[in-house]
Amino acid sequence: MTPALAKELAHYNSWMNKKIYYAVRSLSDAERKKDRGAFFKSIHGTLNHLLLADKLWLGRMTGESFALTGLDQELHSDFAALEQDRIATDAAITAYVAGLTEEQLAGTLRYTSVVNPEPREFELWFAVAHFFNHQTHHRGQVTTLLSQLGVDVGITDMVFMPREHA
Repeated sequence: MTPALAKELAHYNSWMNKKIYYAVRSLSDAERKKDRGAFFKSIHGTLNHLLLADKLWLGRMTGESFALTGLDQELHSDFAALEQDRIATDAAITAYVAGLTEEQLAGTLRYTSVVNPEPREFELWFAVAHFFNHQTHHRGQVTTLLSQLGVDVGITDMVFMPREHA
């Protein structure tokens, strides 16, 4: 992981979240919240978990603690509020990675796991890689659920994202 790669992954994260939220807006609230057998049950539940986990990991990396009651805690029942928080969180992610240096990425991240409350530590580069990989994993679940509903998100490959930011 390099600072340049982290910036590209933050850009990809934001680009894909915009595409997914745009597609999800076409669904009714009931369709978004219907249990579809996904790990976090619904499209809304999966988007909520993704936002929650992003806030948790970003807090660990910035040192600004994010308190939660569980990985399925609902941050927002209202889709518009969820989307606005997603936009703000993506901006915070972009701002955080914009300041990353090689030295910071080579450093150590220490935190206590939510899943099994024990101290953990990883090189920061590894935690940042996990952070972006986790996002991609759950967005893939959402795009599958949308596809099953006949909603096409479009191209999701990173090589096709606009690169005007570079």
